[in-house]
Amino acid sequence: MRNTIVPIVIVVVTLAGLWYAAVVPMNIKTALTDAERGGAVVDPSGAKDRRNLSPFSLVAKNTFAIRQTFNQARPRLPAPHQILVELWNTTANKKITSKRSLVFHGWITLSATLLGFAIGTGLGIILAVGIVYNRAMDMSVMPWAIASQTIPILAIAPMIIVVLNSIGIQGLLPKAIISAYLSFFPVVVGMVKGLRSPDPMQLDLLKTYNSNSVQGFWKLRLPSSIPYLFASLKIGIAASLVGAIVGELPTGAIRGLGARLLAGSYYGQTVQIWSALLAAACLAATLVAIIGLLQRITLKRMGML
Repeated sequence: MRNTIVPIVIVVVTLAGLWYAAVVPMNIKTALTDAERGGAVVDPSGAKDRRNLSPFSLVAKNTFAIRQTFNQARPRLPAPHQILVELWNTTANKKITSKRSLVFHGWITLSATLLGFAIGTGLGIILAVGIVYNRAMDMSVMPWAIASQTIPILAIAPMIIVVLNSIGIQGLLPKAIISAYLSFFPVVVGMVKGLRSPDPMQLDLLKTYNSNSVQGFWKLRLPSSIPYLFASLKIGIAASLVGAIVGELPTGAIRGLGARLLAGSYYGQTVQIWSALLAAACLAATLVAIIGLLQRITLKRMGML
């Protein structure tokens, strides 16, 4: 436990320190503008000449404004404590059914994520089995699967939304399809690698037992692919969450973490944007941790741990 927690704490503290250090030069200009409006005496260079000075020069000349950079209403870069306060206010201090609650928006995004992940995982496993057992699919499907990932998701997401809307499909399914588009590829690659992981001696041993391809799949190839499958599922679930959020952006959605990002960008609420990003990161970490727990339980029962 100590070997796991201590490195994480060190990394978090280091990132927080670097973050706080970056807040000062990022927000110094707006802090000086607010100070001028409040009647405070700032550097004599004036607002016009201030534009030509670097943020670090402004900090050196106006050290009194450093404190104000950490508590601005609309900062360029919010301080970590501002994001945590916003996150607390929009989770613990809001009803789950409130449209201002990140729990409410997180559930909307999570629903599309899980549905898309299930579709992508099922499709990926089926394609992987076909690629391993059928040379024609190996020569045709695999290159197309690789080529599909070269298309930027921001370009294809609006196309999927528009096409599905034109035939009356709206709501959860279009976002789930975008999630599946991102999540199926890691599963395909991982399962193909896993199904091909048994060495020739093991395959020859099965042949000496007069086993067919179906028995070889269930007795050897599938058990050997489980570690590869779980590794790809961790990547796939995170990619699926990204796909669900991206799927909410081109629709102008009013629900979901993507909607919170849109609303924050429309009204210049950077603290809201960063809190939604942190909520999405926490959700992704939780999903990956759940898959990691399932991996340990499964591999332990299979005698691989």
